[in-house]
Amino acid sequence: MNTVGASSQKKAAFSASFSMMNTTTNQLELETCKDSTYDRMAEVKAFDETKLGVKGLLDSGLTKIPRMFHHAKLEHHTENKPCDLKLSVPIIDLKDIATNSSLRDEALDKIRRACKEWGFFQVVNHGIGVEVLDEMICGIRRFHEQDAEVRKSFYTRDFNKKVRYFCNGTLFRDPAANWKDTLAFFLSPQPPNPEEIPAVCRDIVIEYSEKVRALSFTIFELFSEALGLHSSYLNELDSVHGQFLLCHYYPPCPEPELTLGTSNHTDINFMTILLQDQIGGLQVLHENQWVDVDPVRGSLVVNIGDILQLLTNDMFVSVYHRVLSKDIGPRISVASFFANLDPLSSTKIIGPIKELLSEDNPRIYRDTTIKDVTAHYFEKGLDGNSSLHPFRL
Repeated sequence: MNTVGASSQKKAAFSASFSMMNTTTNQLELETCKDSTYDRMAEVKAFDETKLGVKGLLDSGLTKIPRMFHHAKLEHHTENKPCDLKLSVPIIDLKDIATNSSLRDEALDKIRRACKEWGFFQVVNHGIGVEVLDEMICGIRRFHEQDAEVRKSFYTRDFNKKVRYFCNGTLFRDPAANWKDTLAFFLSPQPPNPEEIPAVCRDIVIEYSEKVRALSFTIFELFSEALGLHSSYLNELDSVHGQFLLCHYYPPCPEPELTLGTSNHTDINFMTILLQDQIGGLQVLHENQWVDVDPVRGSLVVNIGDILQLLTNDMFVSVYHRVLSKDIGPRISVASFFANLDPLSSTKIIGPIKELLSEDNPRIYRDTTIKDVTAHYFEKGLDGNSSLHPFRL
């Protein structure tokens, strides 16, 4: 009896937490019909103040998504132009590359071509067990599906916090919001205290982040060799050693044709290693068409970031990618980003690697800093434009 009463009160309180936002949305829609004006900022502010994200909208019983999530170019989202089924992101086997020179040479050749032609590839036999990958997906799902009030206590836009739960990192600047929530961990060079990590995923976050960090050293080594550099070249750069995780939760969307899970963008960092579940939705722009990055059980997706494109003078490319919203789910992914954003490291001068430059490959980018590239990236938001444009000669 008491349990039922408490549950009813809880549900009522939960629905009430969205009342202001829903009222704001309805009023704004009416105003839009009357005079074609729309105060997006008011709707965004009301939504953000609930601190419950997209998951909270869905839990409230919403069947129509708020206008703040509507993306203008709907034809760009729909499948009027289906992906070419003959195209697929390369899959590279890392098995025995440390002990078999011929297998290593074969992997290096595939990596070199993938980084130049696609900017994306998947790796299998990478040394992280499937059970660890599965538990990481489950741990992130547990966080996002736990009691709303517990989840809410982690919600913040405070950049000084090393563990953050939020909806859309650039929510107040982007032209349209994405249908996803995120739990972020900023792990190095100064990791959070274990107690700061939510208990429902603490152990697996620590274990997975350590294993994927070890894998990053191997991949940076392979990148160095693929570029014709000494195998330790990239790993000796202080700026590659930062690590942060963005753990995304994409709830099923009642109107997936109106929005995106993640807008078209390139990554700002050196490299991203992505763990995705089996739902699908990730796409990469290749030869002017969107190609699905189909989930492969036990695999990890690797993609080049803007800073590495700059350092390699376009020998490796950072390409546009996006995530479609779906009416099924949730889709869960964990993106591990590698770039040291520590103030001391991020203010060091970077530019195209001199050993890669020649008469046939002249410098394309001016010298700059990671801090400046990153500042431009976050200032412009997810607007579909590369953050490298202002730094080209």
